[in-house]
Amino acid sequence: MEKNNYNRFWRWHFYAALFMTPLLITLTLSGIGYLFYTNVENNMYKNEFFNKSTQIEQLTIDQGIEKAQQTFKDYSVSKIIALEDPYNTRLTMTNKDGDQKYVFLDSNYQIVGSQNPKYTFSNVMREVHSSLFVGGTLVNYLVELAACWAIFLLLSGIYMTFKGRALKKEPNPTKRQKNLKWHALLGTIITFPMVIIIFTGLPWSAFMGDFIYSAAQKHPSIGIPALKQNPPTSDMSEIPWATRKNEPPASSEGSHAEHNGMAQMDNMSKPSGMITVQQLMNEAEKANISKPYSIIYPKGEKGVYTVSKGSNTGVTGLDVSPYDEVTTYFDQYSGKLISKVGYQDYGILAKWFTWGIPLHEGHLFGWLNKVINLIVCLSFLLVMFWGFKTWLTRKKKNSVSAPPNLSSKLSIGFIIFMVILGCIMPLFGISLILVVLIEMIFSFKNKFQNVNIAK
Repeated sequence: MEKNNYNRFWRWHFYAALFMTPLLITLTLSGIGYLFYTNVENNMYKNEFFNKSTQIEQLTIDQGIEKAQQTFKDYSVSKIIALEDPYNTRLTMTNKDGDQKYVFLDSNYQIVGSQNPKYTFSNVMREVHSSLFVGGTLVNYLVELAACWAIFLLLSGIYMTFKGRALKKEPNPTKRQKNLKWHALLGTIITFPMVIIIFTGLPWSAFMGDFIYSAAQKHPSIGIPALKQNPPTSDMSEIPWATRKNEPPASSEGSHAEHNGMAQMDNMSKPSGMITVQQLMNEAEKANISKPYSIIYPKGEKGVYTVSKGSNTGVTGLDVSPYDEVTTYFDQYSGKLISKVGYQDYGILAKWFTWGIPLHEGHLFGWLNKVINLIVCLSFLLVMFWGFKTWLTRKKKNSVSAPPNLSSKLSIGFIIFMVILGCIMPLFGISLILVVLIEMIFSFKNKFQNVNIAK
């Protein structure tokens, strides 16, 4: 039974690697690229981030916004990223078709330059890493599935390493044994940190991410503060993970509420009673909210300004310490602080991921975090390389040379292990049903062939 159990792990390990390796290589390389996106962007976009306009007249931020909207007539500002010196202020401008443009204002609030968000380095790396730059639910699920099966590859590799002879000294090791030894040794060393890196990235995933967030919503004591929820929108991408799906409160109803409102506030025709951005920034300062932070414009006549600081924004110069995370809502007419949700208000689950996501992204504790993540990712690529070489040394011509499947019976230990993984990673659990069905078909086919041979 033990030999059959080993072969079962070996067989599933082999097929998982065969099908998932191309995806895992893509995810690992894009992850390495994303680790250093701030360093890359600080050099690639020096003009937009740090340079000054040739126009030296001092404007207010509201005048700068108005000038940007006059320059890009089909766009209106929906978001402002107010950064610390020496970074310039970044505006997110959106047109009626949903297309976006980043516009940068210097310290005089004069226009320095603009970008197409879709093709910035950080967004390209993020899109490749999360959705292979293709997008769509199916692709997002496929990426998540690859991450889940990577967990299985690492854990099953640990089992086979200690149950097999991979690390035992051989007097005259063959080429295959040498490759297998390096594959097993390095895989064993990186399993724990790699599992942490993968799990801290799953809150962003399509299936498990929603599952985790729903759990945090339903159980405020361990998750996020109990607020009415609604689906996220693209304008919430710089809001902290723990409050991203929170429904903002409404501004005060009254005479101002009768002004023209839209699904998304077009600030070029904003209500006359709406406070200016400078007034909002003054109110944020009174509330002890210092730069860097993002400002999200109100949605409709009853919407509020959202001002937030996050530890996982994906914007160069905007990330803060998890302890400093805060999401605040200000009345768009009076500027009054309506409500505030900070790190101290999170439940244990939300706090865990508030730390875990920047750990995954490589900026939780500076350069050391980046270096550790880089070493683990490069080691993971080497593990895949030596695994591939091990397979090639035993692969027969015109054959996949899959490990043998001695019996169709599954041991209790194997079943318990897979059920636990399936419960922890629901999408992985669903995929297991398909794998079991395929195994049953192959087993039935082999039995049928053996019966025919016996006849």
